[in-house]
Amino acid sequence: MHKQQPRAGQAALPAVDDLDRWLQAELRSDHAGETGAVHIYRGILAISGDEQVRRFAEDHLATEQEHLAFFNQWLKPREQSLFIPLWQLSGWLLGAVSALGGPRSVFLTIDAVEAFVVEHYAQQVLRLREEELWPEVRFVLESFQQDEAHHREDALSRAGNRRPGLLGSAWQFIVDSGSRLAVVAARLL
Repeated sequence: MHKQQPRAGQAALPAVDDLDRWLQAELRSDHAGETGAVHIYRGILAISGDEQVRRFAEDHLATEQEHLAFFNQWLKPREQSLFIPLWQLSGWLLGAVSALGGPRSVFLTIDAVEAFVVEHYAQQVLRLREEELWPEVRFVLESFQQDEAHHREDALSRAGNRRPGLLGSAWQFIVDSGSRLAVVAARLL
């Protein structure tokens, strides 16, 4: 059994093959999500010339790259989603399209993405806690969830903590729906 090197303060992680099947599928979806997140920020940076947006994207890109590097080291290629090229492309396009809409569009997009991601990690953490499984895995997921919650809070504050209008709400619904579909696909393949 191969062990993953821990993050600070955590025990060594088990091999993914040793985990319950449902958790393997969740980790595959987490890896896919972190792949998409890295590419969302890259898409934003490719399009936006706004300094505030660029600093925001650069700061959060660094965290998402750390998450992705962690999953890339832990999950073998055969344990990752077969749709990684799709998650890269769709993430980049989502970031680029949101950047075309301007700063508020970027921040509303990140709010929608991160609201979903925080919920997604919370469901996994809750199940691990309730079933008293894999505390070392739960520790990592809780840490990543906190990072994603910070990204959301930052996006919301930069968007002025105002509710989105009709167009913004429709856009956030599309982003949320796409995120949910992507997780279902990544869990399967």
